[in-house]
Amino acid sequence: MLPFLAKRPALTLTLLAALAAAALLASISLGSAGPAPAALWKGLIAGTDPLARALVVTLRLPRALTAFGAGALLALAGVCMQVLLRNPLADPYVLGLSGGAAVAALGAMLLGLGAFGVQSAAFLGALGATLTVFALAQGPGGWTPTRLLLTGVVVAAGTGALVSLLLAAGDPTVLRGMVFWLMGDLSWAGSPLGLLLLTAVAIPAGMIAARPLNVLARGDVQARLLGVAVTPLRGALFGVASLLTAATVTSVGAIGFVGLVTPHLVRLALGSDHRRVVPAAALAGGTLVVVADLMSRTLLAPRQLPVGALTALVGVPLFLVLMRRAQPAT
Repeated sequence: MLPFLAKRPALTLTLLAALAAAALLASISLGSAGPAPAALWKGLIAGTDPLARALVVTLRLPRALTAFGAGALLALAGVCMQVLLRNPLADPYVLGLSGGAAVAALGAMLLGLGAFGVQSAAFLGALGATLTVFALAQGPGGWTPTRLLLTGVVVAAGTGALVSLLLAAGDPTVLRGMVFWLMGDLSWAGSPLGLLLLTAVAIPAGMIAARPLNVLARGDVQARLLGVAVTPLRGALFGVASLLTAATVTSVGAIGFVGLVTPHLVRLALGSDHRRVVPAAALAGGTLVVVADLMSRTLLAPRQLPVGALTALVGVPLFLVLMRRAQPAT
């Protein structure tokens, strides 16, 4: 934990909000085509440039907001999974949700379905994987975090094998689109309203549930001693994490790394109190995906790069630097 930041949570959250706003502004202002940022905003404010309005209102703003909502939801899902499994290596995709969505989405692409068909198939695939993992994880005395994790790993391995077969047998003309979807592709995204509404509900809900989350993270025995209903809470965390992940994967494909590392980064900076972790993780995750999406559109313009690969390139150095600074001096 970084003492300077941990002692000033309000300042830290303000800085994260400012970074998020700056990232959104940059994403709206910059692109692979169109006027320079100064001319763009001048024409937009004056209302005399229809191209500027089309670029900002129709293209860049919805995509930037979708990226922010997707990143925030993946980070929140990662928080839920790491509390549920009490495993710092848990992420939203560890239970095979992305694999189920990927199999269904790639199948829809091979059938020639459009964006709506692919997104619908992805949601049904994620839902099917969730129900499969939950059903298979049942055992004597119900399911445990270890059994749930092992079942999820097995299901993820199975869906990964199916994805490889679909890619090998797929039509070469749609192979590029399939690969990009697997690594995150915001060009499939539609209206950001659904993701933003879900984010607006999930953040305050997580802050309200901060105390039981803090207790559950310390273990089932201590949670029960302190009056926490462990089994219902674990079921709720599983359901919430699945819903947030399914909504994100359905909209933008499988963007990895965000839900795994963002909660770590926030805990290193602010500690483990979920009253701080939940909003900070949402802001950091959203900012990370917005920056990665901006880089994907501009680095090799007019070609686009996979967003999921860039989230790792942006986030890994930040995480390593912060982790090193958080280590106690010897």
